[in-house]
Amino acid sequence: MNGDDCRTVHATLEAAYGPQGWWPAQTPFEVMVGAVLTQNTAWTNVERALERLTGRIALTAEAILALDEAALADALRPSGYFNVKARRLRSFCQGFLAGGGLAGLAALDTQGLRRHLLDIPGIGPETADDILLYAFERPVFVVDAYTRRVFSRLGLLGGDEGYEAIRDAFETALGADVPLFNAYHALIVRHGKDVCRKRPRCQTCCLRSGCPTGHEIGSSLPGQTRRPP
Repeated sequence: MNGDDCRTVHATLEAAYGPQGWWPAQTPFEVMVGAVLTQNTAWTNVERALERLTGRIALTAEAILALDEAALADALRPSGYFNVKARRLRSFCQGFLAGGGLAGLAALDTQGLRRHLLDIPGIGPETADDILLYAFERPVFVVDAYTRRVFSRLGLLGGDEGYEAIRDAFETALGADVPLFNAYHALIVRHGKDVCRKRPRCQTCCLRSGCPTGHEIGSSLPGQTRRPP
């Protein structure tokens, strides 16, 4: 992984898709709630759950905790796994308040804040880093399944690296750059959802010219000539 390769991929994705406008939320706390709810579901389902929840209560940690778990789960039903997410959101709200709320957490340095988030039950590295980057604007690169898939197919990752190793590789290659990390992660998600799927749409891929996987798949299509090794 090197900075030139990473920046070339970003520039290509940006030219193909344009700004994504992430994270779609009105407040930092709404970003945090969305990060918890988006686990294992599409963002459209999170939007429906947030609309349902905010139609019943104010979107604050105190108001969420004032709901009993069954009522909270019912509000979160559109997000899927709603019973699990109700427990996780309650745990997050407890950890949020225990850390002093938005002001208290914002006063922590990035590593201290990350440790605090990871100590909350149900908050894993990807969710914690979503919160760090999009709610607190900390220079933390978010890694998800799309990141691993896209960059493994490009030959820039081996595919078996751990989460922290991949995060560190991007942060080292790109330097601490919050706007870049914000835009880059959103573009990776867009590309992974629309093109670089489990069954990739290589014929329409903006990265295909530099992608070994795209060349391999393209050479096996009817009417294509296999490239020499």
